Amino acid sequence: MSATPVYIICSPRPLVGKTLIARLLSEFLLLKNGSVISFDINLKEPSLLEYLPRTTETADVIDTFGKMQLMDRLIVNDSVAKVLDLGFHAFDEFFKMTDEIGFMKEAVRRGVAPAILFVADTDRASAAAYGMLKQQIPANALIAVDNEHVVRGELPAAMERGRVIRISALPVFLKTYIDRLTFSFTTYLRNEKDSSTELHQWIRRNYTSFRELDLSLMLQRS
Repeated sequence: MSATPVYIICSPRPLVGKTLIARLLSEFLLLKNGSVISFDINLKEPSLLEYLPRTTETADVIDTFGKMQLMDRLIVNDSVAKVLDLGFHAFDEFFKMTDEIGFMKEAVRRGVAPAILFVADTDRASAAAYGMLKQQIPANALIAVDNEHVVRGELPAAMERGRVIRISALPVFLKTYIDRLTFSFTTYLRNEKDSSTELHQWIRRNYTSFRELDLSLMLQRS
């Protein structure tokens, strides 16, 4: 039996494109598998729940009950991929909890394959947070996301040496277009007849990157 992927998209910083990546990944998994469960841990709107209300649930890590309720959902090998959009305000508390309960080892034991998608930035807080994750997360499960809209240049060396997914920047008018709550990446691919458009190719490139990552996780065995 293949492992169930769990994607945790995170950053200690706001406004780095974390929810955009969660949207892209959730829509890709829904297209590929026919199902996905996404969890939204955010303070501000618009949030993942507003973009994908049919597949997204709210969650929190404020109290013990909320933490355990979320962990119970993430640790199940049910062949339904999970996506967690972790708000920057909950970054420290979430990874403190996962370290204390041995989440990564327990996930492997149960046939679940977590991937930590760390949205990169060049500030000190991001460098420190990535360093902390390197101590806690196996190298093959920690992926730096190089969002060109945020990192305008080279990734920090420590992140570049690990696994990396790159998200190219879009022109401002296209960024405004995809930020609409009614926009769907998959619907655009299906309806746009001209596959040479910049947005069409951008979505396809990202879906291809996610397909390769998803395949590598699903092939992991408990």
